[in-house]
Amino acid sequence: MVGMDAHVVGGGIGGLATAVGLTQAGWRVRVSERAPALSSDGTGLLLWPDVLRALDALGLGERLRRLAVPQPPGTLRRDDGRVLARVDPERVRRRVGDVPHVVARPDLLSVLFEALPEATVRFGVTAPVEPDADVLVGADGARSAVRRRLLGVRYGLRETGTTAWRVVVDAPTSTAGEVWGRDAKVGYTPLRGGRTYFYAVLPTRERRPDGDDHAVLLDWFGRWPEPVPSLLRQADPARLLRHPLHRLAPRLPRYVGARTALVGDAAHTMTPDLGQGACQALLDAVTLARCLTGVSGSEDVAAALRDYDRARRRPSQRIAAAALWTGRISTARHGAGVRDVLVRAAAALAG
Repeated sequence: MVGMDAHVVGGGIGGLATAVGLTQAGWRVRVSERAPALSSDGTGLLLWPDVLRALDALGLGERLRRLAVPQPPGTLRRDDGRVLARVDPERVRRRVGDVPHVVARPDLLSVLFEALPEATVRFGVTAPVEPDADVLVGADGARSAVRRRLLGVRYGLRETGTTAWRVVVDAPTSTAGEVWGRDAKVGYTPLRGGRTYFYAVLPTRERRPDGDDHAVLLDWFGRWPEPVPSLLRQADPARLLRHPLHRLAPRLPRYVGARTALVGDAAHTMTPDLGQGACQALLDAVTLARCLTGVSGSEDVAAALRDYDRARRRPSQRIAAAALWTGRISTARHGAGVRDVLVRAAAALAG
């Protein structure tokens, strides 16, 4: 394969990882990112063992393990403190040889960015959505312009009626956990450096007219089981990130065109309820680069993109559907008692 060019639109996790994989495969790659600099949003990301193995294939797995924290044991509880299930990451290790790791999003982005040749990424650039290279990769997020050009306006974002708040708290916690209540849930997990990643989900209608997000969260969760109230009180209100949650619907009939491929949120915007958004974007990227390795012309490119579509579309769409379902049952307003019985039964069977 000689002289093949790829243009990646979007410099987030999926875009940068795709650029790393294609560069290592011998492609000439440029990345266009409309933001003025690498994102510094301080959220935490869960990387499952299959994703760490994919990063190993890029030569980046060990570095990320050093920056991440192995997922600690944790609990799933109700808002009255009753334990529904216990989470033991060692069960995952016994099954697949590794445990999930939690990494700060800026650290993951930095590792990917630093693996690229200098000047690969152009910041502050709005890229064309028509193919202007042998392959155009749409990694331009949930509101993807590349997706719209490829498939039209029928496929777009739909509101879930819920909003997520996220923040990195400069305070430690020794365990991970998630707490479910009616209409709401929170979660927390340790990060390196004595910090904690904290998130909360509420109905979108609960936003206050004065925009005081910290007050909204304290009103809802100030009496929930510890460490939820303590973490909230120590959170910096100015660092709270608020995101209305969306899903992509209908499901895309394909992720590719003759010279175009979609990765990450552009292909399968999903709710964060399984912690799989970044994972699926990374798996997209590594798979796309593998499929495009060794191609030598337009017919090879088209065949390789079809292979990528077959490999990634159905698995990622199943994950997106499972995340949406999990979000709905974890914040159910009605039927929480039945839900809790089923969760405890499932945990006992897995035990």
